[in-house]
Amino acid sequence: MNIIIATTELVPYAKTGGLADITEFLPLEWQKFGQNPIIILPKYGFIDTDYWGFKPTNKILNIPISYWHEHPRLWQGFLPNSNVPVYLVEYDEYFNRPGIYGSPEEYPDNDRRFIFFCRAVMETAKVLNFHPDILHAHDFHAAFTLAFLKTHYKHDIQFARTAGVLTIHNLAYQGWFFPDRAMNLAGFSSKDFYPGCWFEQKGMLNAMKTGIMFADKITTVSQTYADEIRTPYYSEGLQESLNIRGGDLVGVLNGIDYTQWSPDKDEYLTHKYDIDSLDKKRNNKYALLEEFGISENDNRDIPLVGIVTRMTEQKGLDLVMDKIEPFIEHDQMKLIVLGSGDQKYVDYFNYLHSKYPKKCITYIGYNNNLAHKIYGSADFILIPSRFEPCGLTQMYALKYGTIPIVRQTGGLADTVSEYSSLSGFGNGFSFFNYNSDELAYAIRRGLDLYWSDIHWHLLQKNAMASDFSSGKTALEYLKVFKWALDKVRND
Repeated sequence: MNIIIATTELVPYAKTGGLADITEFLPLEWQKFGQNPIIILPKYGFIDTDYWGFKPTNKILNIPISYWHEHPRLWQGFLPNSNVPVYLVEYDEYFNRPGIYGSPEEYPDNDRRFIFFCRAVMETAKVLNFHPDILHAHDFHAAFTLAFLKTHYKHDIQFARTAGVLTIHNLAYQGWFFPDRAMNLAGFSSKDFYPGCWFEQKGMLNAMKTGIMFADKITTVSQTYADEIRTPYYSEGLQESLNIRGGDLVGVLNGIDYTQWSPDKDEYLTHKYDIDSLDKKRNNKYALLEEFGISENDNRDIPLVGIVTRMTEQKGLDLVMDKIEPFIEHDQMKLIVLGSGDQKYVDYFNYLHSKYPKKCITYIGYNNNLAHKIYGSADFILIPSRFEPCGLTQMYALKYGTIPIVRQTGGLADTVSEYSSLSGFGNGFSFFNYNSDELAYAIRRGLDLYWSDIHWHLLQKNAMASDFSSGKTALEYLKVFKWALDKVRND
């Protein structure tokens, strides 16, 4: 299959979350399976094109925007250590800015930026003479490609047999735009926008709803999240649309690339280890604590709990703030936190560090090196999310024998099962209701079991034996693509 991946994030060039990881590993896996993927991404000003080997092409796109045309240039490169093509759409007015979506608030012209990008995706295929079987759009930023596929390009021979698939990574971000402006930018008549139409939600143009309604198939990044978002609590207001399209909504659990995330080959770890040499993991913990000034005289054998996260309300940090300090104060655990985000969470974890400098480590910012070290050193990873479409953190942690303590929602529910000391089955600890008492009880269960060598080692081995490989995920997407193609070609 010829596959276009339309995305605004891609490792290693532009990343704010898991979207960037998924759009990297899927095309790499698909190519191994004999497919022909290409990736189209905006050329952000912060991408070091020289370092990554991108070259400008002689291809200039002709992009209709409202009543005028804009003419971005196309750059070409390849994913590192592969021959998967990556095309960058260069237009400095839109993309040579700090950040991807805004800095720190969303840019007020994001409607124009992303509608332009979606139209550029279609025109890139045309100038490359690339005939896609699948147009795979990720989140609301690329969703208008699916509307264009079924309208402006409906009778274009190049797209006559193309199926459109939308992957929802996080339904909370939907792209709310003023309808008159956005419809005009996208080349639609004002008559095409009316209450209940495929573009409209609460009187505004909603890009996510647009993608949902125009896609041939819709995927989310876990089966539980696919079920959850059809209910009022999780649907973010789009329950009706998602239930209308329920027959075409599929959950495909994300995976991870074990060539990059595995403790037996991780170059960031002081001591590499595998499922048969778990005793070396403790040495990593000592080395990490030493790195932050915590010596063997500072009670370093107690459990080390890690948090690696975006510091937002979604991630359940209010529950952590309500309950975590007594565990630290009474030497039941040490805490290491890596992340950035909302100031109230930044302030709280900085407060913990200042009050308990030998018990709580706080690093505000992004640090890939430190993230690997936390997975390879901590005993537990804490993920008490209010909602979690999939989550990669718990998958990384499991591979490293670092035990997840999670809320039972979305992909966390699909990947972490409660350990039973009676059966010996399970790979972590979980709680169901979103409240801090249940979180505290889950933490206590984990901390108590830590001191039982037999159960602790069995739990760690269960965790490391969990298999969430990217290859399995890629094959599931190919099944969805075949269903989408069958639908298009049988209509």
